[in-house]
Amino acid sequence: MCPISFCWNAKRKGIDLMDEYADSSFLVSCYLADAHTPRARVHLSKLATGLPFTALHALEVHNALKLGVFRRLVTEAQSAAAWSDLESDLRAGRLVRTAMNWQVALRLASTLCKRHSTNLGTRSLDILHVACARSLGSSTLSTFDLRQAALARKIGMIAGP
Repeated sequence: MCPISFCWNAKRKGIDLMDEYADSSFLVSCYLADAHTPRARVHLSKLATGLPFTALHALEVHNALKLGVFRRLVTEAQSAAAWSDLESDLRAGRLVRTAMNWQVALRLASTLCKRHSTNLGTRSLDILHVACARSLGSSTLSTFDLRQAALARKIGMIAGP
C-alpha cells in the first residue's frame, strides 16, 4: 500500500484541491520513514482530495531520495520503492500533477525574499515553495520547516501540520 493511500480517506470531508500545498520535505516524510512520518500520516488522514505536485516537487523529492542513498540513510531499493509509491499515488490522484506559472511564482518569491528573509532567515527553495503555494491559491502549507512555516504565516497562510 502506498504511503499516501495508507492515510487517504475519501469519505471524510477534506480540504479542497489546491487549498492545501505540501512542501517537498513533507512529501518525503510520507514516502520514507523519518521523525515526521507519524504526524504526516495523521495529517494526511484528514484529506479527501489530492495534493498538488509540481515540477519543483518532482525534482526535490527525487533528489532527496537519491541523496538518502548517497548518505547511506536508505538503500537503492528503498529509494526506488519510495519513488514507485509516489508514482502510484500520482496515478491514483492522491497527488495531482500541477502546472505552475513560474513567472508569477518567481516574482512573488522575489518579493517575499525582499520583505522577509532578513528577519526570518528563509532559504530560497523554502521561499519558492511558499510562493508556489500562494500562486496556486492555497491557504494552507504543510511543512515541518519552521522558517518556511513562519514565512507562510507572515503572508496569512495556515502552516502545519
